Amino acid sequence: MLTNIERILFIIFFIVMSFLTYKSFRSMHKIINRGQDKLYFNRLFSRIIKALTVFVSQKTVLKSRPVVSFLHSLIAWAFIIYIIVNIGDVIYGFTAFNISYSFGIIGNIYRIFIDIFSVTAILATAFFLVRRFIFSSERLKYNSNVLINEDTLMGIRRDSLIVGLFIILHIGFRFIGESIILRMEHADAWQPLAAMTSVIWSGLSIDRLVILQHIFWWIAIGLIMAFIPYFPNSKHAHLFMGPINYLTKKNPYGYSTIGSLDFEDESNEQFGVAKLEHLDKSHILDAYACIMCNRCQDVCPAYITDKSLSPSALEINKRYYINKNKKSLAAGYESQQILTQFAINESALWACTTCAACLEICPVGNEPMLDIIQIRRDKVMMESAFPKQLQGAFTGMERNQNPWNLNEDRMKWVRESEIEIKVPTVEENPDYEVLYWVGCAGAFDQRGQKIAQAFARIMNAAKVNFAVLGNNENCTGDSARRAGNEYLFAMMAKANVETLNSKKVKKIVTTCPHCLHTLKNEYPQFGGNFEVVHHTEFIDNIVKSGQLVLSAGNKNSIYTYHDPCYLGRHNRIFNAPRKNLEAVKINFAELDRNRENSFCCGAGGSQMWKEEEEGKQPVRQNRIQEAIELNYNTVCTGCPFCMTMLSDAVNELKSAIQIKDIAQVIADHIV
Repeated sequence: MLTNIERILFIIFFIVMSFLTYKSFRSMHKIINRGQDKLYFNRLFSRIIKALTVFVSQKTVLKSRPVVSFLHSLIAWAFIIYIIVNIGDVIYGFTAFNISYSFGIIGNIYRIFIDIFSVTAILATAFFLVRRFIFSSERLKYNSNVLINEDTLMGIRRDSLIVGLFIILHIGFRFIGESIILRMEHADAWQPLAAMTSVIWSGLSIDRLVILQHIFWWIAIGLIMAFIPYFPNSKHAHLFMGPINYLTKKNPYGYSTIGSLDFEDESNEQFGVAKLEHLDKSHILDAYACIMCNRCQDVCPAYITDKSLSPSALEINKRYYINKNKKSLAAGYESQQILTQFAINESALWACTTCAACLEICPVGNEPMLDIIQIRRDKVMMESAFPKQLQGAFTGMERNQNPWNLNEDRMKWVRESEIEIKVPTVEENPDYEVLYWVGCAGAFDQRGQKIAQAFARIMNAAKVNFAVLGNNENCTGDSARRAGNEYLFAMMAKANVETLNSKKVKKIVTTCPHCLHTLKNEYPQFGGNFEVVHHTEFIDNIVKSGQLVLSAGNKNSIYTYHDPCYLGRHNRIFNAPRKNLEAVKINFAELDRNRENSFCCGAGGSQMWKEEEEGKQPVRQNRIQEAIELNYNTVCTGCPFCMTMLSDAVNELKSAIQIKDIAQVIADHIV
């Protein structure tokens, strides 16, 4: 099809664009490699399968906003399909050979699919342009108190317009070119839409049709070749950086665990993250992978209650800072601004509850929550700049091994139980099979003590051979790590691991999801490898085995269950608590936001020990309001922190709803 001169021009253009593409991607590679840690390629085959599955199926996009997500997926699929289409068009341009006519029925199916899909992709792209520029969808906006730079807002609109027009023009001119071919050569029933369009060329001569064919071919192919060097700088780099994120992140199958720090390395001068290059490589890559869809802020409890935190804004601000400073960053120069100057403000930094809702919803596997914890580390350990209320918790954990800062007997809850319970220590029962990790809430908080007493009654009734550490048990340090005080956490973790190993602990059961998460997922960093289960899992097992016999509950009241973030999203324990409630045959109904879509109580991320950041509503009230509106009588949970926050919300809203732990419900139905 192409003339010899056109072939030469194409080759020259291809070489130039390839060089510019190389430079653009090389710059991106250098910037990502400014980060700390590494990109992960262990279990490479399974990582590749995961990345390809996410990319091709678009399943992570489709799990929310079904209509908009499907239209977005059409564009992503067009990106994949048009790689094949463009290769075929280049072959046709150089040889006038159309491969789609050489494979019989397969070629026919291919042509009708591309014909219809091209128009569908154009319409989907037009929808997104109208949604952003005409209707200005609220989902694409930010609360006025969120730090979002003017350059960032302008960049989003500019990139959206450029990429949207590129897709429409690239696919559109290719589609029109195909209609001209049909007018010149033959009708094709397998390209019905292009055939319909070809009618508009009926009055033109063959010579003019040939000229138009060449023009449209050059526009379509030229646009894609010119766009590829720009691609890494556009917001739509997520089309390939999203799958790469899944390919290289620490844990491609779930949430990554925040890493420990080496405090003994005297060469370390920076603890935590102050500047962009202090982030892990994977978290710089997050900025390139971000779709800028704002799904994360839609589910963020801080954002929903009008705090200044938007996980989306954090990633987007990172991205446009990179674009603005890419030459200096790629060259290895130090960033001139710290992240809290351009990416996230101080109030937003301390508003995060580490609930992982943003991690759960993100279609490309971004982890803004981990950025926040890393930045907190810098604020706490390098600047000693943190909310003053946290000082009490830090002091308590350091001096008295509990964030309540109480210097009391950790076995007091046993003596004060209204119903007699037998709770031996490991010294009193050295042949124990299960260690019950009571936790600080169970030992010192009145509501938490009720949970511990109820669970002890359950284990006594089931004749479980267990023991507790008693006064040898210390706080796990969960709140210290979430608040950014990694030095304090490391000190506590090492001491606890030493104690547990000395007691030859194999299996631990705990009534606190925060303790569960820390003991199970984070203590292996310090040599602590234990089987750790939640009390709802433990109860489910002893009910199934027949060790625990329960009576039927009251059918007149409606019970519901609130999934704690650190039990549900963080540790994927959704079924056991519900099976516990099924075992007592109560009248159960779900909250609207449940399981992996559960809404936070507001206690995580060390919020338990400080005042909430400024907003329109406390997170805890937003959560309990849901149960009030559904007219439920009792909200059950499986976390002492949730128990505290939800009980406080009930009192604040003057509701009659009861808040109970699963253990309390089960203990009340022991036969």
